Amino acid sequence: MSTRIVVGQGSCGLAAGAGAVYAALEEKLNGAASLSITGCIGICYLEPIVDVYAEDGTLYRCVQVKPENAETIVNAVAQNDFSLLNDLVIKEEDAQFLSKQTRIALRHCGLINPDEIDAYTADDGYKALEKVLKTMTPEDVIEEIKVSGLGGRGGAGFPTWFKWNAARQSPGEEKYLICNADEGDPGAFMDRAVIESDPHNLIEGMLIGAYAIGAKEAIVYVRAEYPLAIVRLTNAIKQAEEKGYLGENILGTGFSCKMRIKAGAGAFVCGEETALIESLEGSRGMPRLKPPFPAQAGYWLKPSNINNVETFANIAWIINNGGPAFAAMGTENSKGTKVFAVTGKVNRSGLVEIPMGKTLRDVIFDIAGGIRGGHEFKAVQLGGPSGGCIPAHLLDTVIDYRALGATGAIMGSGGMVVMDETTCMVGIAKFFLEFTTRESCGKCVHCRIGTKRLSEILERIVKGEGKAGDIELLEELCTTIKDGALCGLGQTAPNPVLTTIRYFRNEYEAHINEKKCPAKECPALLTYSIDPEKCIGCSLCAKKCPVGAITGELKKTYSIDPNVCIRCGQCIHSCRKGAVVVE
Repeated sequence: MSTRIVVGQGSCGLAAGAGAVYAALEEKLNGAASLSITGCIGICYLEPIVDVYAEDGTLYRCVQVKPENAETIVNAVAQNDFSLLNDLVIKEEDAQFLSKQTRIALRHCGLINPDEIDAYTADDGYKALEKVLKTMTPEDVIEEIKVSGLGGRGGAGFPTWFKWNAARQSPGEEKYLICNADEGDPGAFMDRAVIESDPHNLIEGMLIGAYAIGAKEAIVYVRAEYPLAIVRLTNAIKQAEEKGYLGENILGTGFSCKMRIKAGAGAFVCGEETALIESLEGSRGMPRLKPPFPAQAGYWLKPSNINNVETFANIAWIINNGGPAFAAMGTENSKGTKVFAVTGKVNRSGLVEIPMGKTLRDVIFDIAGGIRGGHEFKAVQLGGPSGGCIPAHLLDTVIDYRALGATGAIMGSGGMVVMDETTCMVGIAKFFLEFTTRESCGKCVHCRIGTKRLSEILERIVKGEGKAGDIELLEELCTTIKDGALCGLGQTAPNPVLTTIRYFRNEYEAHINEKKCPAKECPALLTYSIDPEKCIGCSLCAKKCPVGAITGELKKTYSIDPNVCIRCGQCIHSCRKGAVVVE
């Protein structure tokens, strides 16, 4: 086995400079080792990542690699002295970010070349499809998925087998299988990573689903903002067709299925399955009334099944390893593993896949390394704009659909945004409401107008213009919107407001009654001053102030005029003595 060098080139790696690292290695290698790419392995905070596989198979994972490190890597290979990589190799505590995970949906991510079908088939790729087409009936497949307990990973965890069975039993020869890759939650990038890093796994899972429901056409609805994912999936579809895994008479079994990609324009509401279908048909993405459900009347009013990327990414593994093996992981109500995109105020951000039944503490502190900068954990937002904020005293909440639902949050697609004590919870609620207000399709009054009114009230509160009764008004509006909205966007939009009021009501009261922001994050509620005991009169703060609010004489105490100050924070960043006080 010759030495191999593999450069991570998911979106996160490329954004961190992996392209330049690859070019530098290519220039210096001169055939000393093979050079290839892989997708995102999930350790996003350490990108760019370069994996060096020695001739004996030993892996040396180099992190935060720069183009100038290429010479060191090439020298280590040429001299067969991998101790030269010691300063680049991942530290043990960072390596545990991966070693503490259980990877099924992400099992190939960051390990195989997403541009080469042979890399996928070398690790049992398309074996599940062959098994299904040659030895199982569609009913057998659905039963295996039923035994696995796989719930849809797009949000609600609805049983996958049930949706497949409903579509299969619907009358009609023309049926469609659709993958929802319209990943719109702020901070979520699980589906993108799977498509960029392991596109054939998605294709195989979709083909098995198409066989199960009787569909001859499969469609991947993916965000246009994911250009790399679209390029790699397009290439994978072409390769699968050339190898006989996709198209007419697949593997000589008589089963035929074609696949195409639809690039969505980025409307968040198109994550709702009926709005997605409207968009696929060329109409504006707006939800339909249900029933009928897509399984009865979906794309072009034909029986259709929709699952998200992560759901399909589990299918081949389940077929190869058996439904009971998947069901053995997780909890009684939530089987298998779940992928989370962990972002925010944590030491280690990236993709985490763990068995259901682990706790929030396990993910945030054990795997993600706790809170950055020695700050205190305050809350975690789960489920994106549709989810809710879970406070510190619920850190030991078990990760499954029922337990998270009891907190007022939802699992969602897997976004996990971690916050510390410097985060204003009223501001967080305002951020998510502004998002859902912009993304509302406008079809129903409750969502179109209701989210706007919620956003306006929150805006008043963070500006110090909150009034007595605002909290109660927010709660009343939230209940009305949830009860009356047409689709999941409106029905879940109030969750961030309701959970922040439920767990951080004192912050709302401080904003309204005391005109103070406990987290010291809302500019309108802050007062900047200079501590005369610490000020040395260096004038740096005055020079940085963009509005001339800071005056004084050199080597004497400076002062801030609160009527002129715009609370931009430049004085804090420029002061080397910590003399600027924010209250």
